Amino acid sequence: MAAAVDRAREGVLEIAPAEQIGAHVGSFADGDRLVTHRFEAKLAGYAGWQWYATLARVPRGKEATVCEVGLLPSEGSLLAPEWVPWADRVRPEEVAAAAEAEAAEAAEATAATEAQDVAEAAPATDTGEVSAPEGQDVTAEAAAAVDEDTADEAAPATADGDAADEAATTDEAAEAPAGEGITEAAEIDATEDFTEATS
Repeated sequence: MAAAVDRAREGVLEIAPAEQIGAHVGSFADGDRLVTHRFEAKLAGYAGWQWYATLARVPRGKEATVCEVGLLPSEGSLLAPEWVPWADRVRPEEVAAAAEAEAAEAAEATAATEAQDVAEAAPATDTGEVSAPEGQDVTAEAAAAVDEDTADEAAPATADGDAADEAATTDEAAEAPAGEGITEAAEIDATEDFTEATS
């Protein structure tokens, strides 16, 4: 089993190209008829790592079988740093800064709520001006309403004046013929008196 280096390399070639597989590092017995062969790994960013292929053989068997292949670190491998929980990574000053920021936000929210409550509780001042509902401009509408009211008040007075003028005209027309008739009769009577006096 320890001499089956070529069979182990064939197993590694199933997962990696030949140019990434280096020299044979050694074989390590994992158990009865179970051996792991290791090869240098020529991968960028994987310094010190090694390809491995684990071989096994059945009792009284002559051919080794590849059981497992992969990539493992060695003692001098470049490894990621050990994971540290978040609570252990945070520094005390960072915790204090976060607490201050949360307190400031809470204070701003409280101040805004109090200001809104005061504004809603304050009584409205009556200035006599027409207020625009919901931001609408009522100046033109108010002016139109005043014009309509003025026109409605002026209409009856005009109608009364016209009626009075028509009545006066009618009276004058009715009185004029009567006056003229009286004048003509008086002239006739005076002429007759003068004629009788001179005759």
